[in-house]
Amino acid sequence: MTKLMHVNCGTLRVPSFPTVVCHCLALQDDGGVVLIDAGIGLLDVQQPTDRLGTELIEAAGFQLNAHDTAIARLEAMGISCEQVRHIVLTHADPDHAGGLADFPEATVHIAAEELANLRSGHPRYVAAQFDHGPRWQTHDDSESTDWFGIPSRRLDCTCQAEVLLVPLPGHTAGHCGVAIGQDGKWLLHVGDAYYLKAELDDPNHPAGQLAAMRADDDNLRQSSLGTLRRLRDNHADTIEMIGYHDITELPAECIDWDESVPSEPA
Repeated sequence: MTKLMHVNCGTLRVPSFPTVVCHCLALQDDGGVVLIDAGIGLLDVQQPTDRLGTELIEAAGFQLNAHDTAIARLEAMGISCEQVRHIVLTHADPDHAGGLADFPEATVHIAAEELANLRSGHPRYVAAQFDHGPRWQTHDDSESTDWFGIPSRRLDCTCQAEVLLVPLPGHTAGHCGVAIGQDGKWLLHVGDAYYLKAELDDPNHPAGQLAAMRADDDNLRQSSLGTLRRLRDNHADTIEMIGYHDITELPAECIDWDESVPSEPA
C-alpha cells in the first residue's frame, strides 16, 4: 500500500485574490518516494532576484520561505532527498518546478509536449530552475492508455499505486493532471487546470479570468475544464479531484501560517 501525503510547497499572495498554496503530493512505499510537482525551491528562496526576478516575484506574489519548500517539508517528515526517486510534473511553471534542483538524482517525468514548450524558450518558464540538468523522462501519446475516456500515459514510478499523466492542455501546451489509483479509487491532481475549484461552476469567476490571461491556449484550457466537469459529474464516487492552488483543498494540518493575513505581496 502506498502512503499518500499532502505537502504545501509554497505560498502565493496576489493583491485582490485569496492567498493560495502550492499543493504537492508525496507517495511513499518500499520503492521510495514519488513527488507530484516540486513547488518553490531552496535556490528560489536563497537567490530570488537572480533566479526569479523582481517582476515575476511581484506578479505571482511569491512568499519565499525555506520551510515552505518540498525538501524542508519532507525532511520534517523524516524523508531525505535521496529517498525521492521520481518527480512527476504537471507542467514546468516556476511555482511547480523550482524544487527540482533540490532533488538532482530524481527522475523527472513530464509530458513530451511540455518539455518541448520549455526548450522552445517560452518566456513563462525560468531557465535557471533547470540549470542543474534534470533527469528528464518524457511521455508522449504513443504511450496512450484509456482513463475514463481520456487517452492518458501510464508511468513506471516504482511505487505500488498506479500513476498516470492525464493530458489537460491549455494552461501550458503540455499541461497534465496526475492520476493516482489504489483500491479502485483515484485521486486526480489537476495541476493548474483550475486555480480555484469554483471555476468549475462559475465561468466568470475572477480566478478563471486570470487563468485565461495566463493560458498558452485558452480554448484548450476551457476544454480541459469541461473534461474535469464531466469527471466530477459522472465519476464522483470513484475520482477525488484536487488542484494545486486552492487552499480549501489542502488539509488544514498542512497549513502552518495565518491564512487570514491580507493578500498582499511580501
